[in-house]
Amino acid sequence: MRKLISLLSAIVISFLSFTGIALSADSKKPIVIPTHNWSSQVVMAYVIGGIFKEMGNNVEYVPADTQAVYESIRIGDVTISHEVWESAFGKSFTTALDKGGLLDWGDHEARTLEDMGYPNWVAKLCPGLPDWNALKNKDCAKNFVTPDSGGKGRMLEGPQTWHGDLIPQRIEALGLGDLWTVKFAGSADALWAELKAAKKEGRGTIIFNWTPNFTDGAGFTFIDFPPYTAGCRPEDGGDGKCGSPDGYLKKAVNADFPKTHPKAAAMFKKLSFSTGQIGAMASLVDLDGMTHEDAAKKWLKDNKKVWKKWTK
Repeated sequence: MRKLISLLSAIVISFLSFTGIALSADSKKPIVIPTHNWSSQVVMAYVIGGIFKEMGNNVEYVPADTQAVYESIRIGDVTISHEVWESAFGKSFTTALDKGGLLDWGDHEARTLEDMGYPNWVAKLCPGLPDWNALKNKDCAKNFVTPDSGGKGRMLEGPQTWHGDLIPQRIEALGLGDLWTVKFAGSADALWAELKAAKKEGRGTIIFNWTPNFTDGAGFTFIDFPPYTAGCRPEDGGDGKCGSPDGYLKKAVNADFPKTHPKAAAMFKKLSFSTGQIGAMASLVDLDGMTHEDAAKKWLKDNKKVWKKWTK
């Protein structure tokens, strides 16, 4: 009888232990990672997905709108966001955060800046740069005229979905509309194509860019517009004359993620990339010509000491 009780006890203990392990293990439900339309974000998506897979998780990648993605995370259609740029997406992120269902999962080490600027060799075409007042000079603006600019100097913004009319509004607010016009690129790749074309043709170019990016090491300067202050943008009731903020680069997750995937969520919270690391990811695609997937595989292989510590 005593042996039977011992045997039953062992079975019960074994069952409870197994159940506890099963409950603490991450879900078989896939972690859904969004991909957007710039290189560092897509490569980082595959880097993070690779780490999740290394931990035994299932992963799906879905193209997502850069503004609507936070609502998608909030309602559970997407699991995480790994590049929340304050200047471009801070308002959409905060709106979803305030509704509930979305968690602020902390910042990367890298800080961000998104604004108009130029490759360093262009400075000689517009004396006085990077001070924005240099743009008031007609002799400066004429060096940036393109066939589609109507005789004005052209500034090439990113896709309009990123910032809406923020830059055109700024140009008008600063009284530059008579000399400059803003055009929108169809993609990030179009911005890099413009950089190459302008250098080859020896003409001036002002484009939208950001840091961290592969251009950090290539010689790129942001224009010094009037400093950003809270409420200075038109959408917030301001006059729109201000530049962009020195901003955060956040991570966000669906509120259920720490429950369904506790180990993956813990890793993602620890994860933090530096400016140099993010720029290197983008460089593998934009300079070396690798696919996003292959760039992520290379980065993971070359940086095991960096990411392995986040999984412990």
